[in-house]
Amino acid sequence: MILQFVPFSSSIDPSFWHSLTTLKIDVLRLKDEPVPIKAWYERGRWTVERDQNSNVINQLSFGNEFRLDGNSLSAADHHLPDQQQSRPGRVAVWGSLKNFNTIEEFKACDKQTLFNSFADQLWKNRIEQKTHSVDDKSPEFLIITFSDLKKYKYYYWFAFPAFVPKPSWNILYDDQHKQDEDWPTLSLQDTLQLNGLILQNNYQNDGHWIAKHDDQAPNHWALAPISQWIEFFQDVPEEKRYLVFIDPAVHPQAAGWPLRNLLAYINTQYGKAARKFKVIGYRDPLGEQQSLTVVRSVVVTIELPEQESTQGRLAAVGWEKNAAGKLGPRMADLAPMMDPTRLAEQAVDLNLKLMRWRILPDLNLEKISSTRCLLLGAGTLGCYVARTLVAWGVRKVTFVDSAKVSFSNPVRQPLFEFNDCLDGGKPKAACASAALKRIYPGLDTEGIELSIPMPGHPIPPNLVEQTKAQVFQLEALFDRHDVIYLLMDSRESRWLPTLLGASKRKLVINAALGFDSYLVMRHGVRSTSSSQSFAAPEEEEKEECGRKKLPEIRQLGCYFCNDVVAPSDSLTDRALDQMCTVTRPGLAPIASATAVEMMASVLQHPQGNEVLAEVVDKTRSQDPEQHPTRIQDSVLGLVPHQIRGFLSKFDSLKLVGPAYDKCTGCSLTVIKEYETRKFDMLIHAFNDPKYLETLTGLSQLYQDSQGVNLESLEWDEEEEEEEE
Repeated sequence: MILQFVPFSSSIDPSFWHSLTTLKIDVLRLKDEPVPIKAWYERGRWTVERDQNSNVINQLSFGNEFRLDGNSLSAADHHLPDQQQSRPGRVAVWGSLKNFNTIEEFKACDKQTLFNSFADQLWKNRIEQKTHSVDDKSPEFLIITFSDLKKYKYYYWFAFPAFVPKPSWNILYDDQHKQDEDWPTLSLQDTLQLNGLILQNNYQNDGHWIAKHDDQAPNHWALAPISQWIEFFQDVPEEKRYLVFIDPAVHPQAAGWPLRNLLAYINTQYGKAARKFKVIGYRDPLGEQQSLTVVRSVVVTIELPEQESTQGRLAAVGWEKNAAGKLGPRMADLAPMMDPTRLAEQAVDLNLKLMRWRILPDLNLEKISSTRCLLLGAGTLGCYVARTLVAWGVRKVTFVDSAKVSFSNPVRQPLFEFNDCLDGGKPKAACASAALKRIYPGLDTEGIELSIPMPGHPIPPNLVEQTKAQVFQLEALFDRHDVIYLLMDSRESRWLPTLLGASKRKLVINAALGFDSYLVMRHGVRSTSSSQSFAAPEEEEKEECGRKKLPEIRQLGCYFCNDVVAPSDSLTDRALDQMCTVTRPGLAPIASATAVEMMASVLQHPQGNEVLAEVVDKTRSQDPEQHPTRIQDSVLGLVPHQIRGFLSKFDSLKLVGPAYDKCTGCSLTVIKEYETRKFDMLIHAFNDPKYLETLTGLSQLYQDSQGVNLESLEWDEEEEEEEE
């Protein structure tokens, strides 16, 4: 009777598709080269189910499953985890996964050619080779896939190539068994003894052994690898030679799929020395349920046909049938069963990761996503900056604001709604944070209601302790964040954050709006590198090859570096249009997006926060070999210092401003005074509008300028005429 086999049935845990998604987005991208994959199958097993109504015990069988999970792809460079490799009755199998980039490629690929090529390699690696090392990773199965990452649908098709002999392999029955009966099972005693040996050898098996009775040993059985067929079976009669394999089948009259290639290997390697022997299909040994003692491991006698040495590779079959029982791919739709939060987690960064496929392969998204951003101001700028940060993959966003949502806010500030304005309005910071959390629950975001003390706004004695607590809270927030955005309405409210950012060497991004113009700038960060050589800001322009060379900048300036007076009260005694930021509606989104893009460019630059802005004389060559001092671009392009945009002209300018040694916000004099006196210095600045000017020398500069004899600067018209 011809030997029958039960095909594999693939069983894929949803975690595998998550792993494939990560592999596709982060590693493969547009590559379609096959990648290694690891799966496993187990011996056929049974369980029992008791009917509570009739108290009848039903036996349920589980077999022929070929399984993959979330570790199948991560195991490409190492062994499967211990719990998967050492489990008794489990066999690990290496395979090859080929992922297509489009559904059209998946459908149109020449699957027969692909299968034949794979079968050729399988024959060469597994059948023609005499021995196989323990760490042999040559693939034995093939899976082709296409991942629709927008809809979370995965198309796939397994191939388990198995070789078909001509003539076929046959089963020999003895006089006690008829062909239409179930296969004989192993005796209980032999099952117990063989089971113990298999468990001992499980750590080093490929799911198969050769075996014989050993009358000298206590367990009466001996095992060996198939490669020892000749010496192991020397002087052993054919009827006492056994091939033992982990049998995934549960069919009483058929064997599991792995036996096919085992027999092809034995027939190819040993020919006449392996014409007739017994096969033990090692299945669930004793039922292992309740107190059942049913033995299910089958044992049959096999007769292999004569095979010509010139026959070459046998024909192969093995494409898996789909759920309809036809040859064709399957589809797994994970969207309905996935947690929406997890779906969002995978989807929010899809656009960013796709950027690395073709456009920016060197883009370091992790550096951006791990950046902790502090937004001082939760108004129009704060709302738009937050949305753009989330679009860039930032996961930590903290809002700071002391105002409440008013009825004029929702139409201009996209994180607020009409209901947020009722009953006096919700606190802006907390409301913006909650809205951002609703947009993407995976964010780490919070809103803090906090007023920022300002120079020129004296602190009453009864509020000094409260102000001190506010300053300490702001300092702690700076310590916990990497990038600080200054998005407030008034100029003087930016002074304390500017000073803290300069002292703590944080990246500070400033955005300010006019009616139809905006300013976006990053504050300079003091360099910690002694190797950098900077020319003094006042250094004269030098000649280079007959052209003027622009001076290099020691350090980029801050928001206050162009001032010749200290920041003062700009809100008191002002009309409503002077107190509010009156702008064209489209200005804030442009400025906010520019501010975040500037941050992204800085983070992608090799020098990070310390990178200077490029000062280029456009008359010079741009060849970096001729001008090695040229500032290197970020992966995202230029890293400007200031951008001034004008909607009236739909134009923008890139400007560079050096740090001013008398700046009231970032000069070393102010920083050292703050680091020495801390809050005492700050309260002095809040209460005395002239303190900062005196401290930095601006007052002396003003006095010196008043002493200049302006008459000496007048032109002598007579001398001018004589010269002409």
